[in-house]
Amino acid sequence: MIRISYLFLAAALFTFGCSSTNTVTMSVQEPAVVPLPPTMKNVGIINRSLPEGETGVLETLDRVFSVKGPELDKMGAVAGLNGLMEQLQRNERFSIVERPEIEKIGNSTYGVFPAPLAWDKIEEISDEYGLDGLFSLEFYNTDTKIDYTTQRVTIEGPLGIEIPALEHHAVVSTTIKTGWRIYDPVGRNIVDEYLSAETVTTVGRGINPSEAVRALTGRTEMVQSISGDIGRNYARSILPYWTRVRRDYYVRGNDNLKMAKRRAQTGNWDGAAELWLMETENRRAKIAGRAHYNMAIINEINGNLDEALDWARIAYEDYGDKRALRYTRILRNRQVRAAQIDR
Repeated sequence: MIRISYLFLAAALFTFGCSSTNTVTMSVQEPAVVPLPPTMKNVGIINRSLPEGETGVLETLDRVFSVKGPELDKMGAVAGLNGLMEQLQRNERFSIVERPEIEKIGNSTYGVFPAPLAWDKIEEISDEYGLDGLFSLEFYNTDTKIDYTTQRVTIEGPLGIEIPALEHHAVVSTTIKTGWRIYDPVGRNIVDEYLSAETVTTVGRGINPSEAVRALTGRTEMVQSISGDIGRNYARSILPYWTRVRRDYYVRGNDNLKMAKRRAQTGNWDGAAELWLMETENRRAKIAGRAHYNMAIINEINGNLDEALDWARIAYEDYGDKRALRYTRILRNRQVRAAQIDR
């Protein structure tokens, strides 16, 4: 069932001149960006990002030409995996979160998203550790570039006299590239493939080149921190999330609708709903239709999607409220997404 209550109602109201409606914003829950099969309860995390075989030569050249610190990629990859594991362990859907150390599953195409692991290898790992899902860091690579410039400035000399000098500027940009997969060994299915690129920029300046390049100081720590966030964010992609939506409701037509507007503005939604319910029996079709539509709104606010759809449907079918027709489509879509959350 959808889980929405008054707690998530923003009660943010907007009045647009003499408009017949006001707008309310609320938070609604959406299904995960990456839905996992219900069988996936025991999961493992593997690191496939380390180079293997002859790619060691390519990695050495890459380190030279991209200004990499020692072991930067390895440390960043570990930070990303730690972030992923930390977030997955907080997810109550998983019974077990393992970190098996598997040899000979490195990336044979250094710096490139590799072909998926063979299913025989996936099943071998899963059987050994009792897993029904594998999260894999398929590749990890950092690419660093330095933009170096100088400009003329004045500095204070030894005798307090300002003298002309050159100030050296270094802008260091490090792009962190990661690739992830989620393997489902039970269904022999790749649940998700995801590529990301995040850039960290630092700036240094000084009266000589060595001082300017001190912008590299702390770069390793920054790369590790960002990599940890990348791992945590990927783990969050399998969770339902909250988003803000806007809904219009009627505030004009007769005195009760106007009074209900004032009650809603003060947060008294129950009081507003009492008046709307009363007006559903109004002899004027236009007022009754608006009241039915507003009853659909309050039911969505309370998380009652089925009831909301019933009210909106009657508002259109029996009273011809065109806004209600659009709203029924929104509510049906929400019902479909709510069902995905509850699987």
